[in-house]
Amino acid sequence: MVTPLAIDKMTIEEKLQTMEVLWNDLCHHAEALPVHAWQKEILDERERLIEDGKAHFVDWEEAKKRIAREIS
Repeated sequence: MVTPLAIDKMTIEEKLQTMEVLWNDLCHHAEALPVHAWQKEILDERERLIEDGKAHFVDWEEAKKRIAREIS
């Protein structure tokens, strides 16, 4: 049974804690989450690039900078 949450009355900290609990629960049941064919194709391609040594990774700080540049 789902208990309704008074999200509009929650503090930011309470909302973040709730999101963390939800995310942790979803991670423990990842196999039950649906994956659409187009999503699987993207994931398979990324996995292939990693296996072939053609994937390029950046750290999180660099990724945030790139995103900020792209949206500004």
